[in-house]
Amino acid sequence: MEKFQTSDIPKSPRIQKLVDALYANMPVIESARAKLITESYKETEGEPIITRRAKAFAHILRNIPIIIRDDELIVGSSTIAPRGCQTFPEFSYEWLEAELDTVATRTADPFEIAEETKAELREADKYWKGKTTSELATSYMAPEAIRAIEHNIFTPGNYFYNGVGHVTVKYWEVLEIGFEGIMAKAQKELDNCNVGDGDYARKSHFLEAVILSCQAVMDYADRYAQLAREMAGQTSDPVRRQELLVIAENCSKVPAKGARGFYEACQSFWFVQQLIQMESSGHSISPGRFDQYMYPYYKKDMEAGTITREFAQELMDCIWVKFNDLNKCRDAASAEGFAGYSLFQNLIAGGQNKEGEDVTNDLSIMCIQASMHVHLPAPSLSVRVWNGSPHEFLIKAAELTRTGIGLPAYYNDEVIIPSLQNRGLSLADAREYNIIGCVEPQKAGKTEGWHDAAFFNMCRPLELVFANGMDKGEMVGIPTGDVTEMKTFDEFFDAYKKQMEYCISLLVNADNAIDVAHAERCPLPFLSCMIDDCLKEGKSVQEGGAVYNFTGPQGFGIANMADGLFAVRKLVYEDKKVSMKELKEALAWNYDQGLDAQSAGDIAQLVMKAMQKAGKNVDASTAETLLRTLIGMKPGEQKTQRFKEIHDMIDEVPKFGNDIPEIDYFAREVAYTYTKPLQNYSNPRGGMFQAGLYPVSANVPLGGQTGATPDGRYAHTPVADGVSPSAGKDVKGPTAAATSVSRLDHFIVSNGTLFNQKFHPSALSGREGLEKFVALIRSYFDQKGMHMQFNVVDRETLLDAQKHPEKYKHLVVRVAGYSALFTTLSRSLQDDIIRRTEQGF
Repeated sequence: MEKFQTSDIPKSPRIQKLVDALYANMPVIESARAKLITESYKETEGEPIITRRAKAFAHILRNIPIIIRDDELIVGSSTIAPRGCQTFPEFSYEWLEAELDTVATRTADPFEIAEETKAELREADKYWKGKTTSELATSYMAPEAIRAIEHNIFTPGNYFYNGVGHVTVKYWEVLEIGFEGIMAKAQKELDNCNVGDGDYARKSHFLEAVILSCQAVMDYADRYAQLAREMAGQTSDPVRRQELLVIAENCSKVPAKGARGFYEACQSFWFVQQLIQMESSGHSISPGRFDQYMYPYYKKDMEAGTITREFAQELMDCIWVKFNDLNKCRDAASAEGFAGYSLFQNLIAGGQNKEGEDVTNDLSIMCIQASMHVHLPAPSLSVRVWNGSPHEFLIKAAELTRTGIGLPAYYNDEVIIPSLQNRGLSLADAREYNIIGCVEPQKAGKTEGWHDAAFFNMCRPLELVFANGMDKGEMVGIPTGDVTEMKTFDEFFDAYKKQMEYCISLLVNADNAIDVAHAERCPLPFLSCMIDDCLKEGKSVQEGGAVYNFTGPQGFGIANMADGLFAVRKLVYEDKKVSMKELKEALAWNYDQGLDAQSAGDIAQLVMKAMQKAGKNVDASTAETLLRTLIGMKPGEQKTQRFKEIHDMIDEVPKFGNDIPEIDYFAREVAYTYTKPLQNYSNPRGGMFQAGLYPVSANVPLGGQTGATPDGRYAHTPVADGVSPSAGKDVKGPTAAATSVSRLDHFIVSNGTLFNQKFHPSALSGREGLEKFVALIRSYFDQKGMHMQFNVVDRETLLDAQKHPEKYKHLVVRVAGYSALFTTLSRSLQDDIIRRTEQGF
């Protein structure tokens, strides 16, 4: 293990200037990329798709406007406006066209957009009708899968409307040999091709596309070198002139060639990070083990005396600011689920090397320091923890947690390494894992993991059980029988498992249809040149060129289903205090809140169909009136009282999160209803499906589409996030909650689990508070939990921030697998964070 320093490094005044400039205005949508890719596609009609993608990428990089902003030491921006975004019509465009006039005023992640930009996008979009990945994916989906999406059983919207992303590339190879070296590797493979080979057509065009893409990136860097020289000649500030000349020198060398020192390595890294997100709109482009692949350049310069620790920290801080400059616009519904303008760029520090030795170093500490300095949501900083982790490294991480920024997240090597081995990774590769996006483990530079491939709402199949497969008058699930006639809990639980298995099969169908569409219409040669073994295989990652191929959709609602099913077992089948008929009725009436809209919709649809069968036409207006009437109905005083009694009885039933083995191991079985069936499926890239248990922040908007559940949750309120207990139900303290969560089988959930906790700031005060906090993490990880993350903020502060957002512009909180500025979140998401149990030691 390398020796490392934990002493604080002062924050450069430059960094605050960069942060203030970045957040001076609302983000802006720009049209340059959309216009350029459309121009290129029109010129390449009839050519192989991989060639068209490379030529379009080159056309964009050679013509898109570029900028070097005041005080920047690391350059490369995708937009002229700070935090602006480009659009990607090749994936989808209709949702944006429909929202062009509302995107600036929506509640979650608004963007300014000029009228001229709207007109330019509408003109470019005309070309893309019938040509997008989303349209092709829809055509491949089974009708029943489309129906399940429409009924909110799951949503694959992440990749349905956008690029895939969710990857870590071989940054270290670019730093070592540059794109000239990668081009040489591609050319060698091309030279070894024979025109008579069966795969020559595909392979040769792919390798040529790689060479074209690499050259385009080098040309892009040259544009920045030229711009920096021009700006140096125009400035009267001698200090800035010298900075610009160094920037020009750096950009003339990297990323074309290997980096000679730490500054060049930083600039080379940033071009890769930025341009992956110019090629495609996929998010979660995660830098991975930055402290490992950057360390040799830092160490070399430090030993040679050519850099100071302070300047190295300033360069890293500049990169940290740049992470927050990247942005994307999502549709309004998705923006609610990903609120906070997050791109989920996960950067991880600490952990082991492939020989199992701890490799925490100076840069590991400086990564933490950078997040302290910029105090911004990105990158999503994570740390790896195992029994060999240096204690002072974890104390330093805890100091960052204490700031309330929601960083870092903590990951357990002792669980993640064997879980990846269980999926076929070698021990050496598993030991070198990093985290993608929110919480998803993978081996960098070898994996196309398709993490975050869909959100699966585990509460909706239970609604299908109560409705015998029906939803809003349509058969969405499968018939599993009348619940009021189910004699045993096992019969009831089996019905839930059957609905789950059927819905999971539809999720797989949808994901695989989208997978095929991306391979056919949007292969990515630039990204693929930095993933093994794409060059040797001669195909992109979208076509299966990676060494490891997975698809990782995530389920959420574990706590609701565990608590709800346990309550059914106890109250209905064991104690017989509630009949199944009464429970079904209570759920339909949302306990005592009035008839749930979904139940009303079911009834309205059935009534309309019956009337239509009888020859009576019912128009949309009549249907809406009927629906509103049904929603407003009251069940009567006697029934209302009974529903309240049932809700009170449910509240008394033990809940997950309080160190009660009976309910905790029951939750484990409930989790298996999602995690075990999923792993039996394969994807078009020759890999397998693997489960995740995390919702990002979709538990709030998707909870809004879910009726009342037997755990006492009211209709249209948030579903529990990740593997955390339901908000306010974990009442025995943080250790009890952690023990309960650790009893889930984290080893099988190789696509990641997410465990949120919230602490009052006083809990982490002083050295004693930090020691107790680190002990909590160690204890949870000793019990084989996978992941922990924290908010350290008091309820009063959050409530005041809702009332006076202008006073809290820099308040950062942990949302789900990411942090965000609290005031940029939707009100419903803010409320969900406030509702979480506030812990103390």
